[in-house]
Amino acid sequence: MKRRNKDLSQGNIKKQLINLVWPMLFGMVGMVIFNLADTYFIGRLGVQELAAISFSFPVVMFINSLSLGIGIGTSSLISRHIIVTERHAVKMMASRALLLGIMVVLIFVITGLFTIRPLFTALGAEGIILKYVSDYMHIWYLGVPFVVFPMIGNNIVRATGDTFMPGMLMLNSAIINVILDPLLIFGYGFFPRMGIQGAALATVFARGVSFVLILTVLIKREKLLTIRLGRFREILATWKKVLYVAGPAALGMLITPLSLGLITRILSGFGKEAVAAFGVASRVEMFALMVIASLGSVLIIFIGQNYSKQKFNRIFAALRYALGFSMVWGVLIFLILLLFGRNIAGVFTNDSRVVAIAASFFLIVGSSYGFQGLVMLSTASYNGLNRPYPAVFFSMLRMLILYVPLAWIGATFFALEGVFWAGFTANIIAGSTAYAFLYRCVKRIEKQIDGSCF
Repeated sequence: MKRRNKDLSQGNIKKQLINLVWPMLFGMVGMVIFNLADTYFIGRLGVQELAAISFSFPVVMFINSLSLGIGIGTSSLISRHIIVTERHAVKMMASRALLLGIMVVLIFVITGLFTIRPLFTALGAEGIILKYVSDYMHIWYLGVPFVVFPMIGNNIVRATGDTFMPGMLMLNSAIINVILDPLLIFGYGFFPRMGIQGAALATVFARGVSFVLILTVLIKREKLLTIRLGRFREILATWKKVLYVAGPAALGMLITPLSLGLITRILSGFGKEAVAAFGVASRVEMFALMVIASLGSVLIIFIGQNYSKQKFNRIFAALRYALGFSMVWGVLIFLILLLFGRNIAGVFTNDSRVVAIAASFFLIVGSSYGFQGLVMLSTASYNGLNRPYPAVFFSMLRMLILYVPLAWIGATFFALEGVFWAGFTANIIAGSTAYAFLYRCVKRIEKQIDGSCF
């Protein structure tokens, strides 16, 4: 295997961004297909099973956010050192970061296994739906180490400038999941019919394959793993650098599942169909915004490398491209949802009530996706600049300060659609302010290299 380290501090900016983004799409498509496949096949079992998987979504996102937060912190750190620091030092950073990620997430997994029923009861699950949630999460939790390692490992490889290999590994995992889902859920051939437990087992196995493959890439090709981590003081120093970005990044992403859990609780008052529809809409939303998410991951790398060489003109150019792309993409996605929203929702369920609610979500919230994209791109850029606190603030602004309170008010006075208009309003306000502040932040850093954004 040949290393693909790239120096992004020189060359055509637009071409570099495009060349980095399109391989990322394989990974994003894979990640979204992973979730959509589970939603589709579980939806064939019935509305109760679909509602159960919707209840699990905030908790799954919580664990994923912890892992991805450490991955982002690692990516930010390595991208700022990969072209200015010797390889051995980068190798130590990567290895220490992986150890940190596994330790942190395992603590939450152990806790999660012993709190399944009380946690999901608090979120509003009850009766047979609570049983389905418990069946799914007991298996899913056991496979979390296979989720964590590939997430952080992929971010390490991306930080070197190679977005192709991580993307292909994620797509490979999704394909395995799509193949195993119907076999294990419905029991085709010699496979037993496991229902919702089969979906969880398929996820664990698919992630396990990714674990083996990314481990091979990191050891054989990149040579970025070692068991010699240095002195404990040095390990702690690296962890501190990773956590400086990873802590706020994880917190920013944890705000989303926490908020989604609260919104799910609000929606549960409108019946299981509303919860199921929100689960379907949330997964379609992931698919709709995957290109913007890919660009966000690329911006961390691009901005990190250019910041290390203080090439602010290239950073400003990248931000202008990001702004234009987000708005154009948002309009395109809205038009698709406007025309085909009901058909898209109908892919996941035959329940007319669920389809109608999901279509309403697409019509209202979908019109603000360009601004939601600006929040995503801005938070990624802050992390690339090693300025994680504005990133977490704007994530909090969108979800906890705006979306959740407005959703409660909307549900109280305007019923179900009031919750969706809350999402629309939160996206517009947070997206506009996040990007404007980001541009101002970069200008301040340019004038005073170690200056604050404030």
